[in-house]
Amino acid sequence: MKFPRATHLIAGFQHKQEAEHFRRELTKRLSKFGLTAHPQKTRLIEFGRYAVRDRRQRGARKPETFDFLGFTHVCRYNWKGKFVLTRYTRRSRMRSSLQAIKQGLRRRLHDPIGETGEWLHRAVQGHLNYFAVPGNSKRISSFVYHVRRSWIRSLRRRSQRSRMPFSRYAMIAARFLPEARILHPFPVARFMELTRGRSPVR
Repeated sequence: MKFPRATHLIAGFQHKQEAEHFRRELTKRLSKFGLTAHPQKTRLIEFGRYAVRDRRQRGARKPETFDFLGFTHVCRYNWKGKFVLTRYTRRSRMRSSLQAIKQGLRRRLHDPIGETGEWLHRAVQGHLNYFAVPGNSKRISSFVYHVRRSWIRSLRRRSQRSRMPFSRYAMIAARFLPEARILHPFPVARFMELTRGRSPVR
């Protein structure tokens, strides 16, 4: 009998002892249902607000990063010295998305430009709707840049007689491809929006 795969889980704790206790209890709980945690994907890492400071005091390297739901999570301090949890598009996820777009452009090589443009708009906008989070500007800008390069190469392959001038392509790209900009607020701002207007708990 095959069982469905469980959802991925991240749990945060202030103290290492709490994390170790949670891991032991989780293992016991899963075993009651004949389940186990993935041995390679289940691990404890030092991460969070004080990880950079504590590891620096011990002479250790920077805190580990971890991948979750398509993002690489990094803890760091910004130029103001404030702790920031930063999420970057995972490199392997970005490569696979760009490769899928390249393959789609090959299939649509001789389709009308407008139809291909609409398809690309949906693909790029979908990527931005998920990955355009604060701190991820460079990765989403790189994604849109490579999509533009792939499309102009595809358009220039349509005819062996003449190459599309860049000025014309720039107009086409501006019409169909969305700009690479941050679409989501910081988590704190999102939390404030969700709680705004609600009556306080009594």
